[in-house]
Amino acid sequence: MKNNKKILLIISGGIAAYKTLDLIRNLRSKNYEIKTILTKTAEEFVTPLSISSLSNNKVYLNKFDLNEEIEMDHIALSRWADLILVAPATANIIENISNGSANDFINTVILASNKKIFLAPAMNVKMWEKNATQINVEKLKKRNFSMIGPSEGLLACGEFGEGRMANVNEIEFTIDNFFIKKDINLSAVVTAGPTREYIDPVRYISNESSGLQGYYIAKKMVECGIKTKLIMGPSQIKIEDNINTVKVTTAQEMLEAVKESLPTDIAVCSAAVSDFRTDKFEQKIKKNNKDLNLKLYQNMDILSFISNHNNLRPKLVVGFAAETNNVIEYAKKKLEQKHCDWIIANDVSDKNIGFNSKNNEISIIHKNQEIEKISKREKSEIATLLVQKILKEFTINENKSLN
Repeated sequence: MKNNKKILLIISGGIAAYKTLDLIRNLRSKNYEIKTILTKTAEEFVTPLSISSLSNNKVYLNKFDLNEEIEMDHIALSRWADLILVAPATANIIENISNGSANDFINTVILASNKKIFLAPAMNVKMWEKNATQINVEKLKKRNFSMIGPSEGLLACGEFGEGRMANVNEIEFTIDNFFIKKDINLSAVVTAGPTREYIDPVRYISNESSGLQGYYIAKKMVECGIKTKLIMGPSQIKIEDNINTVKVTTAQEMLEAVKESLPTDIAVCSAAVSDFRTDKFEQKIKKNNKDLNLKLYQNMDILSFISNHNNLRPKLVVGFAAETNNVIEYAKKKLEQKHCDWIIANDVSDKNIGFNSKNNEISIIHKNQEIEKISKREKSEIATLLVQKILKEFTINENKSLN
């Protein structure tokens, strides 16, 4: 049985095109209706017959056909779709779309569309990093196009870096989130990044957190329609304009921003907040001050404050436990001590995951001590899976309240 959700999938040329076969299969299993357009180069990687067999629908080629254009197919397709997905999106097709080109069938369909358009970039790392490509991507974002990926890893050319097409599951989740967005009526606050406790005007106590995991959690929440506020400590991350962001520096500033964000349905405390602060010297401390002693004062625990707030406690409070040893043991203790609903445990002693890495590996520990492990993958995908679990939690609770 078909549902009323229709996807126009545009497949451009690139080795990643073969991944769209799994994507089509997965989407069809959820009863999405799919029509496809193949570029000439894409036909070298996947055949119209294989695409048609999986999609159970007609495959269009990137050319104007006189018989079909009698019915204005480039307009009909753009109106038929609820969503357009370009995957893989090569540097060439990104440039054409960003410049508003109408030089072929695909570009005309996109230019004529009044629907949401997602692109899943896939190219060599140097091509992705080039200023010309990034300018084109920024132009598209300003026109409300959305990027899924790219991810980092070993590329088909043998080089390593950012440029791989996003994981099929992440693309699928992003599409799911788009369609459920209008049915979501939830709010959330997400804390992310480090805090800084200044000793003098140039020195401070802090940690290695980049804020990337929390940023992606907020981003995925926004994508699925959760009204989200991101409270971000000092970070180099370029935050998208559609994410409501409050930038803070110290733990006290983060706490105040959290207080102003309550009440909310969901709180995700992924920030690596400094446990201690000290008195700040007005001038830079000189090294001839050989007997310098710093008195440390304990900062208020933000996660505990949220979890134990009698009147404004969120329905779901999620904390993070970044540990270097006995990860699960310490995370379980933190869950009990802070009285939150979930603790996300991750090992930050491994330089390939956690702090200052694009990857993570986590264990979700629930109140009932149930543990769900998510193996190593990109933080964007970790965030997608977490948001899916959060939404599922609210669906379960709603069903319980109806019974």
